Amino acid sequence: MVYRVSGARSVFLSLLFVLYIPSFAMPQEPSNDAIERRIDALLGQMTVEEKAGQLTLLDGINPRIPDLVKQGLAGSIINAYGAERANSIQRIAMEQSRLKIPLIFGYDVIHGYRTIFPLPLASAGSFDPEMIERSERVAAKESTAAGVKWVFAPMVDIARDPRWGRIVEGAGEDPYLGSVVAVARVRGFQGDSMADPQSVVACVKHFAAYGAAEGGRDYNTVDISEQLLREVYLSPFHAAVSAGVGTLMSAFNDLNGVPATANRHLLTGILRDEWKFDGLVVSDYDAVRELIDHGVAGDRPEAALKAITAGTDVDMVDGVYASLPQLVQSGKLPMSVLDEAVRRVLRVKIRAGLFEHPYADPSREKTDLLTAENRQVSRQMAQESIVLLKNEGNLLPLDRHVKSLAVIGPLADDKATQLGSWAAQGQAKDAITPLEGIRSKTGNTPIFFAEGVTLDSLVPRKEATTILAAPAPSTAVGAPGISVNRGPTSIRDAVNAAKKADVAVLVLGEPANMTGEASSRATFDFPGEQQELLQAIVAVGKPVVLVLESGRPLDIRWANDHVPAIIQAWYLGTEAGNALADVLFGEVSPSARLPLSWPRFVGQVPVYYNHKSTGRPTSADRWHTGYQYESMEPLFPFGYGLTYTTFKYSNLKILTPTVSPTGRLRVTADIQNAGERPAVEVVQLYVHDRVAPTSRPVRELKGFTRVALAPGESKTVEFSVRANDLGSYDPDMHWIVPSGTYDVWVAPNAITGIPGTFQMLGH
Repeated sequence: MVYRVSGARSVFLSLLFVLYIPSFAMPQEPSNDAIERRIDALLGQMTVEEKAGQLTLLDGINPRIPDLVKQGLAGSIINAYGAERANSIQRIAMEQSRLKIPLIFGYDVIHGYRTIFPLPLASAGSFDPEMIERSERVAAKESTAAGVKWVFAPMVDIARDPRWGRIVEGAGEDPYLGSVVAVARVRGFQGDSMADPQSVVACVKHFAAYGAAEGGRDYNTVDISEQLLREVYLSPFHAAVSAGVGTLMSAFNDLNGVPATANRHLLTGILRDEWKFDGLVVSDYDAVRELIDHGVAGDRPEAALKAITAGTDVDMVDGVYASLPQLVQSGKLPMSVLDEAVRRVLRVKIRAGLFEHPYADPSREKTDLLTAENRQVSRQMAQESIVLLKNEGNLLPLDRHVKSLAVIGPLADDKATQLGSWAAQGQAKDAITPLEGIRSKTGNTPIFFAEGVTLDSLVPRKEATTILAAPAPSTAVGAPGISVNRGPTSIRDAVNAAKKADVAVLVLGEPANMTGEASSRATFDFPGEQQELLQAIVAVGKPVVLVLESGRPLDIRWANDHVPAIIQAWYLGTEAGNALADVLFGEVSPSARLPLSWPRFVGQVPVYYNHKSTGRPTSADRWHTGYQYESMEPLFPFGYGLTYTTFKYSNLKILTPTVSPTGRLRVTADIQNAGERPAVEVVQLYVHDRVAPTSRPVRELKGFTRVALAPGESKTVEFSVRANDLGSYDPDMHWIVPSGTYDVWVAPNAITGIPGTFQMLGH
């Protein structure tokens, strides 16, 4: 059997391979000509104040909303969710405003609306665009049931620095994976038509290079080359635009000295002129006013002028675009620029079907939220997002009939943590914790639970350093190196629980509020006394399974040396505990892979697989680009993850040993399940151009697929990649496909695999 998958270059989006495309019955969007005629008619009737109103996004807490909407001085609302509430505001626009232009209601639906899914970084690790699309389809259905038609997602920022808290909202470090995931999310949100009552208008963010913030500090400066910008950071945005995304959000950061919200090169030169995007661009929260803080505008009118002339159509919340009428009247702002921005807003509203169907159906809030079906999709997405990092001695899966278990840790029974940051309208009471999931799976098995340290104590230590000492003897609780919490729960309690059990499952990590926006960290240590707790439990001498809940890689060097089984669970959402138990007890074999390189320690950052060679690469006896006395390699590479079986890769064949500039690279390899359990393997294709006008990454992901194999079963996987998708930018920023020798690998992760070569012919 041959299992085929096509790879492609994310920059120009021929990457729409193997994506599940569901079929929905829905209203048809009007033709482009009909849309433009309708817009022309509306523009001809609008005052300059009403035009500025269409470009104004109000926060739902603004007490002046009824009056401003009635006067036509608002075009959109954020944070006014709930069908009845949204409808009550919409009625003012449709019944009391002069032109009766509908509002569009927006909300941050980052990983689910009411049913919460794994954080985006976690679900990206599934390498399953079909499942990701299904998840966003559920999110769209729930959002529209609550009156939300515009979601400020997906975040598609490439991020190579885990110190940055918002890394958890994206798809990791790779532009190809990021592009595939971006397309899947856009398709899930928007379906086949934004006019579908169960579809939303997606908003990819943050345009652009927000993930490259200097020092991993949120909102910080970005200064990168045009080549790096285009080849890495813009790729997922271009993919989303090519997939038909309705809107984009500009980034908080400045880019090479010009804040993104006022960056004409980005918003007009690239987005509109090169990519032909005709939807709207919205600023981030208060970002137009913040042009004053950046020091590129002296006052609010100047900030408004710079933002709108650069290409920021909608001003979020800060009210700065109230200055637009006076800018037109003074002659500083041409009416044509204002009209074009309004045209983009009206175009999106028409495509979204708001003029024909401005109201939400309140009955759907009773039938479409947190359904059993929605929870099942969340559970499956969570199962596919769990990464098995280590499984020494095949400790996992656990026998569900194990005589006794200890479940230990401050996050083991905390419901809120399971939802993670940006959980929209998810409610902690609905989340299944690891303890609850394990209890439901094990029946009457004795389970000894102890927090060990309190959740409230998980505050970062100033200038903390990870403890790397050997564990204390099993009898030495409270001995040197082991700190005992004197509060209502203690490490001593946890040790006693572990002593009673056959196996200890230890759930540690970061509270959800330590990740996300404005949550950068200078270290990757376990917050609080969790490291001491870990060492104390290991010292008991019982088998330990470490489950990590976090929004970034943590420093687990000590754990990797002393703990036999380690799982990265991220924040898995509403069904977290059930999905984790499914994996722990072997009902599901883990299949997720790391969507980023896992650093050994913070001093390595940034560390990413697709780095470039240098003139003096490392060797056995020289450090060069490495570190003195420390490894330069990550603890775990991009694309890494274990399953409950072993896979063998063999018989690599380059079906096209020479590739023409208009041809395709075709590669096959045999994948065999050599173990005793069924499992899914994520097979990855990497390519390297040996000689090009600009230095090239040592490897670049160009394709991947999930292959399910029974014990002993083999499949031949075929990858097909367009020659054009193997190119790069030359020094003058022209896209070229250099001739010469290319390396290729079919691999389970970014640093291994079976190698081959092929020749690219010249133009």
